[in-house]
Amino acid sequence: MTANTDRPILCDIPDNPVPPGARAGYFQTEDGVRLRYGRFARTGDEHRGTVCLVQGRTEFIEKYFETITDFQKRGFAVATFDLRGQGGSDRLIGNGRLGHVDQFEDYWIDLKSFHSRILLPDCPPPYYLVGHSTGGLVSLLAAARDRLMFDRVFVTSPMIGLPGLPFSPRACLVILNALRFVGLSGIPLQRRVDATQRFETNVITHDAKRFARMMAVLASRPDLGVGAPTIGWVSAALSGITTAQSVSFPSRLQIPTFIAAAGNDRVVSTAATEQLALRMRTGHHVVLAGAHHELFMETDMVRNQVFAAFDAFVTDQTR
Repeated sequence: MTANTDRPILCDIPDNPVPPGARAGYFQTEDGVRLRYGRFARTGDEHRGTVCLVQGRTEFIEKYFETITDFQKRGFAVATFDLRGQGGSDRLIGNGRLGHVDQFEDYWIDLKSFHSRILLPDCPPPYYLVGHSTGGLVSLLAAARDRLMFDRVFVTSPMIGLPGLPFSPRACLVILNALRFVGLSGIPLQRRVDATQRFETNVITHDAKRFARMMAVLASRPDLGVGAPTIGWVSAALSGITTAQSVSFPSRLQIPTFIAAAGNDRVVSTAATEQLALRMRTGHHVVLAGAHHELFMETDMVRNQVFAAFDAFVTDQTR
């Protein structure tokens, strides 16, 4: 495993300044993986608890500086970390440019370790779990597993399904597991949606300024970037997806949950997300028409809708 240790912990550039009240460092998970984290104190007058932010695949703390600031102004502290295999956390295979994880269960270890070692001792309650894409699936699986860790769960564009699969997730999982068995887990499996280097062809946001800001961070800190997922990563992801798509899964979600989906999502399946959301007993959902995948990185109009949904969702818990 390799980690980024020769640069400042957080990347601070004029177009993307570090939010106020930042504290950053590294911690070790239960299984010995070194993860980068950041804590950010509230700036609003009212104390409303802590947002625990779980990122999507390829993402990193700096990408959420604007969103962190928005939560801070609302009276929330924010705590977040880079998932294993990406950002400033340990890379798990020799080629650190590839997105890899051994099993989806490892992300549960990341979140559980962060909860016990950073969130509980250093951040004020109540705790709100906010996850995006891969982090959205991680958040939903965690909520189903332990209903006492967080008070509420808010996810955007969760990875409940992947569009364009040649077979069902279970069938694809069988094929990929066979490839892993013969030692091909670390081989890249390129997907078209990873080609996001040009704004004109990107499928994550309609906002040119926010897209440029993300690319500026990566230009300043290319070590934070991750490219194609490996066969092992996709196999792990499909394992998590099949769990979320199971008949019994919605009944296991006993924490109040809100899902915001993107109407023009070409990274994850909005239809699969809606199918899950309609079966939840303690949840609500909204589909934002025309929006691309990364709702927190979208236009002001879309982001305002996302934060309006979040504000309404947590109001009766914090006031």
